[in-house]
Amino acid sequence: MSKLSDFRAMKDKMFRASSQSPLTLSQRKTFAGLKYFDENPALRIQARLIKYPNPARITMATSTGLTADYLRYGYAQFSIGGTTQTLQIYKSPDHEELFLPFMDETTGQDTYGSGRYLDLYEYADGTILLDFNQAYNPYCAYDAERWSCPLPPRENRLTARIEAGEKTYHD
Repeated sequence: MSKLSDFRAMKDKMFRASSQSPLTLSQRKTFAGLKYFDENPALRIQARLIKYPNPARITMATSTGLTADYLRYGYAQFSIGGTTQTLQIYKSPDHEELFLPFMDETTGQDTYGSGRYLDLYEYADGTILLDFNQAYNPYCAYDAERWSCPLPPRENRLTARIEAGEKTYHD
């Protein structure tokens, strides 16, 4: 098994058995595992993080109509299929890791209709790893009544199909 396969098996186990699972108790009883795209090494992209000198505070809408505050920390430009793409990178005032909510051409078809997320870390050399194989659904994809999830801003809608990471969940 690869590290990714091990991670996915561990995640399925947590979803099935943990009190921290985003699934309802009834969903856990029949949970057979999450659905994923096959691992795609081409969608592991090392990108330069271009940080803003004065990160602006922004408010993101959430799935429940509330809002969540973030800093627009920087952006990454990269190429997929010969097309340059740009994604804004955010940082929560309360956490060290960076946050990347995004939508792509699979959104609403193969993947969750409100987008997916990546958690990122900045390396000492000023780069980040955009490993779309790690793309995951927000918890509101499993239980919309219990979770409030930030919605990807319009500026983070890719014009490419990201066939990597987690697919739509159906219980």
